[in-house]
Amino acid sequence: MSATELRAGVLRGKVLPDRVVRLGVTGLSRAGKTVFITNLVANLLARGRMPALNAADRIEAVYLHPQPDMTLPRFAYEEHLAAMTGDDPHWPHSTRAVSELRLSFRMRGRGVLGRVLGPQVVHLDIVDYPGEWLLDLGLLDKSYEDWSDSVLDRLSKRPEGAGYLALARAEDGSLPLDDPKATALAQAFTAYLHAARQAGLADCTPGRFLLPGDLAGSPALTFAPLPKPASLPKGCQWAAMQARFEAYKTHIVRPFFRTHFARIDRQIVLVDVMEAVHRGPTALEDLRRTMAEVLLAFRHGKRGWLDRIMGTKRAERILFAATKADHLHHRQHPNLTALTEALLDEAKARADFAGAETAALSLASLRCTVEDEIARDGMVLDAVRGRLADGRRIALYPGELPSDPARLLGPARAGAPRWLNADFALMAFEPARFAARAGSGPPHMRLDRAAEFLFGDLL
Repeated sequence: MSATELRAGVLRGKVLPDRVVRLGVTGLSRAGKTVFITNLVANLLARGRMPALNAADRIEAVYLHPQPDMTLPRFAYEEHLAAMTGDDPHWPHSTRAVSELRLSFRMRGRGVLGRVLGPQVVHLDIVDYPGEWLLDLGLLDKSYEDWSDSVLDRLSKRPEGAGYLALARAEDGSLPLDDPKATALAQAFTAYLHAARQAGLADCTPGRFLLPGDLAGSPALTFAPLPKPASLPKGCQWAAMQARFEAYKTHIVRPFFRTHFARIDRQIVLVDVMEAVHRGPTALEDLRRTMAEVLLAFRHGKRGWLDRIMGTKRAERILFAATKADHLHHRQHPNLTALTEALLDEAKARADFAGAETAALSLASLRCTVEDEIARDGMVLDAVRGRLADGRRIALYPGELPSDPARLLGPARAGAPRWLNADFALMAFEPARFAARAGSGPPHMRLDRAAEFLFGDLL
């Protein structure tokens, strides 16, 4: 602690300065980042449903603090909470830009020293990132040639990519740059990305093609993968695409990484594992490979003395959370957690090697189902019951996740077209109406355990 910080603390009547912890909330599209942040904040403000948060009994007050970063929009907590808990509850809009929210805790000290120092303040800065932009971190260590080859190879195995693949193979990259043709190629590739995302595929890079914002139409977003021609004359189409790919990394991806990701203390990665299982082996393998590539860009591990001098940060704890666990009966939750651990084994191993503490968990940020039983073919099956968008309430048996994740990951790695002797169903349940309880936030599953792992020790 510097002398300046110490003087600031004394002036506020405290010996210790306020502590700031930055929590990164990331994940792929529709993994539930907005819902996670909204209900986490609601349940930290009213902690009746947070028994696993060990420091809860020392929290004297929690309040929303004014937005600390003047350059970032504030996370629309109140708007999202109203959508989830109103008279006609519905899911809030998904993340379309970086946003931030500061939650401040006034903590009662422990022991004799704690009584001498008095209450201390911990600020939790929650930073929300669009899942589409998260994927771009995997591009940082790739050349345009490597990226093009890998994308075109993937497209050859996907029906959604057939149209663009035909255009790319017919293109002669050695010809001079033709801007209208480059624009048409970029638009056709963007159309493929939208189709792939709609099909539940995870690897949809570059992410800004899906959410371009004010960059729409700029040269940095006007490129697409092409086969490398035998010759590369100056000013040719392929070389121009290569230059634009590098500009995309230099002017869009790297600044985003330095400004936001490289400043994270704790990280949660939300993954819609059940959606990938429902989509089939191809989607599950795509999710595994994508998450492994993305997490290479994070600065994992504990901060050393050089990091502190230079002012850099590393994610010291990383939680991999399988969302929408309420779509399964609780007896299947251990299987979902085991699948998540196995699915992200490669990514977790790399983070662990660098010193970061990691964990996997299945959770429901906002619980929208109740457990039920249904009879089928003379058997009683564990089911869940929830409300659909049209108001109907139905009971669903989603299928049985195997206790051994290899039974799913094996066919996924082998490129199987579908699951053998298995059928997994999934319903788009809407938020349920619930009776508010004094001192408690909206219902959830294991948000308290996620909070305890991510920042409980810092409270």
